[in-house]
Amino acid sequence: MQRIEIIECPRDAMQGIKQWIPTAQKIRYAQSLLKVGLDVLDLGSFVSPKAIPQMQDTAAVLAGLDRSESQTQLLTIVANERGAKAACAQAEVDWLGYPFSISENFQMRNTHKTIEASQVLLDNLLNLSIQNNKDLVVYLSMGFGNPYGDPWSPEIVAQWIDVLASKGVKTISLSDTVGAASSEIIGQLFSFIIPQFPNLTIGAHLHVKATDALEKIDRAYQNGCRRFDGAIKGYGGCPMAKDELIGNMPTEKILTYCTTHKVPHKLNPLYFEVAYNEALKTFPS
Repeated sequence: MQRIEIIECPRDAMQGIKQWIPTAQKIRYAQSLLKVGLDVLDLGSFVSPKAIPQMQDTAAVLAGLDRSESQTQLLTIVANERGAKAACAQAEVDWLGYPFSISENFQMRNTHKTIEASQVLLDNLLNLSIQNNKDLVVYLSMGFGNPYGDPWSPEIVAQWIDVLASKGVKTISLSDTVGAASSEIIGQLFSFIIPQFPNLTIGAHLHVKATDALEKIDRAYQNGCRRFDGAIKGYGGCPMAKDELIGNMPTEKILTYCTTHKVPHKLNPLYFEVAYNEALKTFPS
């Protein structure tokens, strides 16, 4: 069995919460996650504080972390060149994440750019990431379909992945931004995409209901996906999408799947339990 890479997304979990989470609490939570053995920790974003008020202290959170005993890499989301430059100026940041949508409607809603303008920006982000020795992951928003009426098919997804790959993108996370994907679509899409792009890392950023989580993990894994985003307890959702937020993939469900199917991973269960308890203190009940 091939190992699963697990990316924890407290940023995605926190960004839609209106009640301010103190910076010190964010640091305590992130510090607990750094001990777990995660591959990547998506802990903040360099975007307009008017758009995402909860993330305005990302630089302070990064500065407050002790990474001396952790191999976990840190990721922050950017939505424009200014944010990318701010992220690149942070030595603690290993990854930039950019949401690129194959839905024109959602691209405008999420980043206030057309798809054409988003491609120009992506070229600049790639150059910045190379110049500053950062990795870049592109989140292919609406990767499994969308509620906005834009055309969608596995072939369209493959065409956009080909465009991104031709620009030099090496890591892509297919994003079910509004929880629209059925297990069948997840399986069909990964079985169609993965064989076509053997030199890319193609992951899954799924928004799910807890009752569907294990089946959707299984469909993705059995069809070639080895990189999974999650958030403890399934906290979060995309505030730029529909009004009804569908939560993130619960990280504990990924661990349950790995245990049940004997899939290797790097997480320490005891430290994960500590981080789980810290999450209960961090998020409003």
